[in-house]
Amino acid sequence: MHKVFDEVYTLDKRCYDEFLLNEDILMENAALGLAKAIRKRFKRGSSLLIVSGPGNNGADGVTLGRILYKEYDVSLYLPVGAKSNMCKTQLDRAKAIGVKEIAEITKSDIVVDAIFGSGLNKPLSEEIVKVIKRLNALEAFKIACDIPTGLDTKGNPSPIAFEADVTVSMGSYKTTLFSDNAKDFVGKIKVADLGVSREVYEGNTDTFVLEKSDMRLPLRVKKCSNKGDFGHTLMILGEKKGACIIAAKAAFAFGSGLCSIFSKKPVKLPEEIMLAKSVPHNTTSICLGMGLGKKYNIEVINKIINDKNIPLVVDADLFKDELIEEILQKRENLVLTPHPREFASLLKLLKIEDIDVKEVQRRRFELAREFTKRYKDVVLLLKGSNTLISRNGKVYINTFGSPTLSKGGSGDVLTGLIGALLSQEYQTLEAAISASLAHSFAAKAYKKANYSLSPNDLIEEIKCL
Repeated sequence: MHKVFDEVYTLDKRCYDEFLLNEDILMENAALGLAKAIRKRFKRGSSLLIVSGPGNNGADGVTLGRILYKEYDVSLYLPVGAKSNMCKTQLDRAKAIGVKEIAEITKSDIVVDAIFGSGLNKPLSEEIVKVIKRLNALEAFKIACDIPTGLDTKGNPSPIAFEADVTVSMGSYKTTLFSDNAKDFVGKIKVADLGVSREVYEGNTDTFVLEKSDMRLPLRVKKCSNKGDFGHTLMILGEKKGACIIAAKAAFAFGSGLCSIFSKKPVKLPEEIMLAKSVPHNTTSICLGMGLGKKYNIEVINKIINDKNIPLVVDADLFKDELIEEILQKRENLVLTPHPREFASLLKLLKIEDIDVKEVQRRRFELAREFTKRYKDVVLLLKGSNTLISRNGKVYINTFGSPTLSKGGSGDVLTGLIGALLSQEYQTLEAAISASLAHSFAAKAYKKANYSLSPNDLIEEIKCL
């Protein structure tokens, strides 16, 4: 996993104060990072339009123009001129070697947005909105310098944003780039070193972006084993049995040695799933909430709430039920897996905040962090395009989500995957991280049309990871 930062001003200042680097050195390295992204993809002589703002983000763009002049067909456009001292200095340097300013946007193979970077704290002016609209309309490969212009500090378009194919973030990853609302604007995210390695540049943080290597699959290495060595996952049946069966099939496919569904009434189940009329004595994890509705067996749920030893995954309908407050008060080893609408309902039930889904999406990081500071040791998995997994105020970002997963039943599969890992003695945070990544990579491996994924397709791909 990699570190992610809400702001990098303090990291830059450390470079100046402790490492004796100056603004000029950091800027030259920022421009070299952009140049590397261009040289990697485009041959010499390609046309390059650099659109620079008036401040130091604009200065990065101007510096890039100087570095690539003659190697590429460089055009430099400054819609509101150069205002910061560094931007003026870099413009003088660029002009001294022959870089020319142009008066309007022109068609080009590559477009670099260097208008505004991190720290945008107000909506874009009408003038810049017009510029961004024209840039987005161009048929060109688009690169954003640091952060696509228009994304505010929480990663929300303000009111629109540059639509990048690649964003080159300066020095480190930034939280702004990983909001759900930013996903359609940032493209692939790369990091440029600023004169020192990231290991030196970066400090402490409580936010991390996950990599594929953070996924630990429940592969079996012990040769002398039996089904009892791999746990027993229990699902609690409610009004809609389909959700529960999907979760159970996913858990069984992901390594649970045994998997049961609790129901007092007879239920037709897949051959590998057992029917339980009470909580089995060897249960090692429980999944509760999928398709639960309002008609459920309160006796067994009360037993589950009061048994603190068995890890519990809570999903779906329980985020609309007052029982969730009792669960949070009494239970340990707990993973919650709401989508944004369910999380808004949960916050309202707990009298934390009464907000809509749009506000949840706008403040995802803040809300996830504050919730897990309030409910210590609970793991919150807030679903989304970039799923957030949080515990004790720390946030881990799964960026591998895709629209392929936007189908009914996908969340039930995820619940089953988490339950399976918990039953195999994973800790709650590790189970949520590994299951979330497995869920994403299984969807990514699906080869048919991205609108056609079914829960059973997803489970089949899980088996092939």
